[in-house]
Amino acid sequence: MAAVVFGPERAGRCSRPRTGLVLGAGGVLGAAWMTGALACLQDRLPYALGEVDVIVGTSAGSVLTAALRCRATVHDMVAWQRGEATGPLRESMVLAMRDGPLPPLPHLRLGSPPLAWTALLQPHRVPPLVAASALLPHGRGQHVALRTLVETLHRHHHQRRWIERADRGEAPHWVDGQAWIAAVDYDTGQRVLFGGPGAPRASLPDAVVASCSIPGWYSPAVIGGRRYVDGGVRSDTSLDVLSGTDVQDVYVLAPLASTHPDHPLQPHLRIERRIRHLITRALVKQARALAAQGKRVTVLTPGPADLAAMGINLMDPRRRQTVLETSFRTSSAALAQLGPASPRAA
Repeated sequence: MAAVVFGPERAGRCSRPRTGLVLGAGGVLGAAWMTGALACLQDRLPYALGEVDVIVGTSAGSVLTAALRCRATVHDMVAWQRGEATGPLRESMVLAMRDGPLPPLPHLRLGSPPLAWTALLQPHRVPPLVAASALLPHGRGQHVALRTLVETLHRHHHQRRWIERADRGEAPHWVDGQAWIAAVDYDTGQRVLFGGPGAPRASLPDAVVASCSIPGWYSPAVIGGRRYVDGGVRSDTSLDVLSGTDVQDVYVLAPLASTHPDHPLQPHLRIERRIRHLITRALVKQARALAAQGKRVTVLTPGPADLAAMGINLMDPRRRQTVLETSFRTSSAALAQLGPASPRAA
């Protein structure tokens, strides 16, 4: 793993600065890598990760966001990744083990004709990747294991952190404003931050499923009569949404970026690294913009050992444990380079 810090050094403060945690997209293996990194990051913080002031989750990061806000411990998350979950989480773990590394055959129709039409007539309004997602076929995949996981977490832990509200039989909506889950409206291409200010009403499981619905692989999630897809289509981390907020310290875990990449010889991996380079440039630009506002941004990305463990297909669950164990080692080493950990609160 590699860790890079943007912005001012920490100054002595009498109270804890408002803190943000940004968890990016990265598929099955990105979630495994982030779980290992979170375990190491937790050892450096004087408070529980679930107590940060704002968590922004995109795609795979939205799953971990939900887990943290539902008071799952890092130990629980690691056990799930290792296939050792017990109790209520075991059912979702068993279901996840059935998922394969490749998507089911999609439907033979465009994913989003309205978005494709908008991109054709007004290309300046639709980013290229968002426009390309509209041309993918309509996915068939269903997030059965994912929905079961988030519903279980919410049911067993929401009374500690989440407020549920039923209105005319609608799905419950969480209202704490501390977890923002990024998805993309599949008809307009606009980013939506479920749980954030002014966001559409949604249940926590629906929001996470929407954020993880990769176009062409999974069916779009329908919330309030509108279709939503993976938030990573618009931005791999959605780090920029913290611009203008009062958050002072930001920790970013970005599985799709790499500030210290390797240089493989295989053609398919060289192409993948070029894509990572573009993603990293965009991430660094966003981090520097926040640093210019006086925020301290710590960016953690996979390093050469992590990239070797991940391989080319980030949706391959067979590599999950290898990626997790590698992340423990590389994350600990990268974070140690940042200096001593913060003292634990009494």
